[in-house]
Amino acid sequence: MELEQVNTSEKIAQYLLEINAIRLKPNDPFTWASGWKSPIYCDNRLALSYPKVRSYIKDAIVAVVSEHFAEAEAIAGVATAGIPQGALTADALNLPFLYVRSKPKGHGMENMIEGKVTPGQRVVVIEDLVSTGGSSLKAVEDLRAAGFVVMGMVCIFTYGFDIARENFEKAGVKLISLSDYEHMLPNAVKNAYVSAEDLATLGQWRQDPANWKQ
Repeated sequence: MELEQVNTSEKIAQYLLEINAIRLKPNDPFTWASGWKSPIYCDNRLALSYPKVRSYIKDAIVAVVSEHFAEAEAIAGVATAGIPQGALTADALNLPFLYVRSKPKGHGMENMIEGKVTPGQRVVVIEDLVSTGGSSLKAVEDLRAAGFVVMGMVCIFTYGFDIARENFEKAGVKLISLSDYEHMLPNAVKNAYVSAEDLATLGQWRQDPANWKQ
């Protein structure tokens, strides 16, 4: 990973910790909808309420899209949390924007994709958080089914699970995350969000999240 990208990853991790978008409770874990116990909860939507953080994330996404997906013809957000930063990115790049619903709209046109559908158009998908990758890749499937050429996906944060990496590889989707669990942990210890003693259990969760503290 290039030095500039490392610095960006560390800075975003720091911002997310500062605004409590990332919360760590290794001794009193959260329970995810999947039933997994987790020492971390990440809600990047909080960044939208902090102009400095919001702008930094937007600029970082714009830089990634410009460098890695320069031929992009549109930006697509994953509903709901990927919509705001996706729209900001599209505006900054002067590109069309659309978004993908988790399920079809229950009335009217019953759209899965909101915005102009242009088969053959090269699109970059914006997501806020990737865990296993299931819901994110479902959006990719829907875009491909509508005729779009998905160049890749940019997300704000990922836990770095092996299952996510495998799922993206199988789907043939390039994923670039602005920050991740690996860059967040040293910052969390340095700024006393967790203790150095907590690193062992935090690492264990990262290796086997499905069975951690079950």
